Amino acid sequence: MRVACVGEAMIELSMQGTAAQIGVAGDTLNTAIYLKRAAPELMVDYVTCVGDDPFSAQITEFIAAQNIGCGNIKAIAGKSPGLYAITTNDTGERAFTYWRSASAARQMFQVDGTFDFSPLADYDVVYLSGITMAILPQAVRLALIDWLAQKKAQVAYDSNYRPRLWEDVQVAQEVTRRLWSQANIALPSIDDEMDLFGETEDQVAARFLALSTQGALKRGAQGPLSLGEAVDQAYNPAAKVVDTTAAGDSFNGGYLGALLSGQSQADALRAGHDCAARVVQHRGAIIPE
Repeated sequence: MRVACVGEAMIELSMQGTAAQIGVAGDTLNTAIYLKRAAPELMVDYVTCVGDDPFSAQITEFIAAQNIGCGNIKAIAGKSPGLYAITTNDTGERAFTYWRSASAARQMFQVDGTFDFSPLADYDVVYLSGITMAILPQAVRLALIDWLAQKKAQVAYDSNYRPRLWEDVQVAQEVTRRLWSQANIALPSIDDEMDLFGETEDQVAARFLALSTQGALKRGAQGPLSLGEAVDQAYNPAAKVVDTTAAGDSFNGGYLGALLSGQSQADALRAGHDCAARVVQHRGAIIPE
């Protein structure tokens, strides 16, 4: 089975006083890494655009080192990747500053004024997120949704709503509704859906249960709500929460790894929750393997 994880990988500056530790991160990349760890037998590729600078080379080398395929990472001459910095205040609260408005990833699937989705043609599963969609021009978003609707590949989606990346909430709602209507595997987080659609927890849950789509509604320490199949089981919370970065991304990776390997819905839900519970006990998005 071939899985494509589509999105933006960025250079991360983790500030420690006046010094910075340089890393690589991105929501769908985090999921790709945990998916590959959970199911090494699956072929997992990352699909994005980078530039031709040394930082872009560092991104590609990092992804390859995670045993993730790089054959559909396109390098664009004269472009560079997005960048963000993490700073921490006196109480330990983290803040993020982004420089990504001109990143190479925003040019995904665009060639000489036309759209080219052929890099996704040979995959069994295409995983993308609301961040993936938000960084693309609206015309590309809608064309990608239409293209995916005509293909046999399963679509896995996490709305991962970040208001600052979208033109306005109405566009974000339109794109997200269309993807939820055709996604084969839905991986929403309840907080994101409440923020995006102005609903209560019960309203979000009712909306997804009515779709009959397989997946999981992520609810943090409470554990996921099974979608598409009723599952009644308890979930153990993390022993200690140190950093919630990539909690949802790692859940998605653990869940998809189990599900796509043929495990049951109940086992996939537990695999996702347990993976996230381990991740939040460490600092940073990617914990030691």
